[in-house]
Amino acid sequence: MTTDGNLTIELDLAELREITAFAVACAEPALVLFERDFPEDPRPRAVLAEARLFAAGGKRTKALRVTALAAHRAARTAREEGREAAFEAARAAGHAGASAYLHPLAKATQVPHILGAAADAARAFELDADGDPAVGARYLEQARELAGPVVVDVLTRYPDAPGGGGRAGELLRTLDVALRRQAHSGEESAFRSKRARASR
Repeated sequence: MTTDGNLTIELDLAELREITAFAVACAEPALVLFERDFPEDPRPRAVLAEARLFAAGGKRTKALRVTALAAHRAARTAREEGREAAFEAARAAGHAGASAYLHPLAKATQVPHILGAAADAARAFELDADGDPAVGARYLEQARELAGPVVVDVLTRYPDAPGGGGRAGELLRTLDVALRRQAHSGEESAFRSKRARASR
């Protein structure tokens, strides 16, 4: 999908939980990078705990929104102190919390709610490896493998990822393209199998 507008899409609570579980799984490994530099700051860990509760069947509480915003403030603190890997790691955690608030609007700006945690975590590990793009690419491959059928299906209901966002934005768009290609490949494979069965 490449259109963008005021159209709404179908999106239920079970799907939101799948999206949030994926975002948490992507963000959590990068938490060590933040806590290495800011061991006394609990904000990114707190939002992951709240997001995990929601993904497991809990309600979207006020605490989830509050901790997501707090994680983004922690990210700003890290950036102000020149800790870029920690900045991206905290942003990944904040995105994981925000993923629970993915809106059913067919807008490209919603895609970071799905893939932002993965992209920021990949960038965090890349920065921790002196900016080695191969490290980011490897993490994106892990994220692609973590994205189950529900995550991929929901993603393809939205327009393509938006431009901008620096290197993290590039990583987000790379993952977006890979998952959409994966979905398309799966559809073609299913179509071929169906045709093969019909021709017997």
